[in-house]
Amino acid sequence: MLQKVLLKKLFGQIEGYNFGVTYWDNSQDIFGDTAGSHDLDFEIIFNNKLDLNKIKESPQLRLGEAYMDGEIDIKGDLRDVLVAGAKNISKFEDQGSAKDYNGFMRRQRELSKHEQEDGVRYHYDLGNDFFQLWQDETMTYSCAYFKTREDSLKDAQIQKIDHILNKLNLSPGETLLDIGCGWGELAIRAAEKYNADVLGITISSEQVKGAEEKKQARNLKGKVEFKKLDYRDLAKEDMTFDKVVSVGMFEHVGKEHIPEYFRTVNKLLKDGGLSLLHTITHQKEDPTHPWLEKYIFPWGYIPSYREVVWELPDHSFNLIDAENIRRHYALTAERWADNFAANRDKVVDKFDEKFARMWELFLSGVVATFRYLNTSVHQFLFVKGYNNDRPLTRDYMYK
Repeated sequence: MLQKVLLKKLFGQIEGYNFGVTYWDNSQDIFGDTAGSHDLDFEIIFNNKLDLNKIKESPQLRLGEAYMDGEIDIKGDLRDVLVAGAKNISKFEDQGSAKDYNGFMRRQRELSKHEQEDGVRYHYDLGNDFFQLWQDETMTYSCAYFKTREDSLKDAQIQKIDHILNKLNLSPGETLLDIGCGWGELAIRAAEKYNADVLGITISSEQVKGAEEKKQARNLKGKVEFKKLDYRDLAKEDMTFDKVVSVGMFEHVGKEHIPEYFRTVNKLLKDGGLSLLHTITHQKEDPTHPWLEKYIFPWGYIPSYREVVWELPDHSFNLIDAENIRRHYALTAERWADNFAANRDKVVDKFDEKFARMWELFLSGVVATFRYLNTSVHQFLFVKGYNNDRPLTRDYMYK
């Protein structure tokens, strides 16, 4: 009885939506601005009575697990439910997560190189065939760049890659290091279109395999190389590059290793060289969402943008440009979620129902997060020391 009272109080605070709730005893309530209406945006169905103590301990984690386990079902679009939660987030304080702030920071301090690598492999070594089900042909698993809302996902991803390489002012014959190269599309385009000599590194075996297959298919032997290698180990090989780029990798570095990342890039970048860091950011320093930390990005940490900017001067880096492309990630995730829904049965066949629910919750959550919460994607462009040969204006970035 107490659990139902608390849930009614919770749902009664949500504004902007009309929705129904069916409880474990088959009783029902309608909530929203016009509570008497039967024209509902979505319905939440509790198949089982949840453990109240676990919910109070960490609502975000427990409710996510309840959906994964089939204890909660959604009638309608899961994205609508998560958007409703995001738009009403100020009404809900996740006290369980707040209490574990010190625990999260302790885990970050204790994060070893081995654990970082395990976290990356946990996410990216699920199999190239899995990611191919819901990404576009480029297999570019990061925020795209849309010139119009009607752009295809493939076009938007290529536009993102060109936008990055243009910002770096990449020229024929220059050397480019791609840290966390994924399935290699940026590295391959840098070699193919910009005629650069490129090294792409990742610690995911599946990504190296996929990138090598692309390289062979496009006959780029000698122009681009892919290695399964940690960027810190590469720095020991006394190699330097004209340009260094990293897209969607920095979130795996960990809070305590942020200085180490920039220290290593400094070793790898030639004097006057440019580097671009493309990363998800928070407005301020916060622990990783507890459900994401447990199920999607173990040991991951999303930095605040001030953490990034604060670190640059300590490593002889001067900030040239910073762009927030938050809205583009919501559009990207919408395309991913649509593709995932279209191939959901194949995901269940490859893994199971719980895994499919976990990933649709993640992808739908990305849409809501980047549209309505204080999470963004930034591209930071910086130079090592000074470079007086760069173009005087930003026009070159849009050539």
